[in-house]
Amino acid sequence: MSSLGEVPQAPYHVIANGRAVAITPPATLFSFLQQLGLPPRSVVVELNGEAVAPSEFETRALAAEDRLEIVRITAGG
Repeated sequence: MSSLGEVPQAPYHVIANGRAVAITPPATLFSFLQQLGLPPRSVVVELNGEAVAPSEFETRALAAEDRLEIVRITAGG
């Protein structure tokens, strides 16, 4: 439940790997990856054309229509 005076925010969409995905604000890159079931240390992320360091995932806020490219890191050769 919201505290007095706080207006709940409506869900919005971001574009992840070319697909619209609904999220509920406030959302960070870290919470979004969790929503997708992706461990943050197992991916490389580009947000609006800029690479994002894993150390920034918890503080990087997502806004409506942000564009993400998410690539899973795999081991092997």
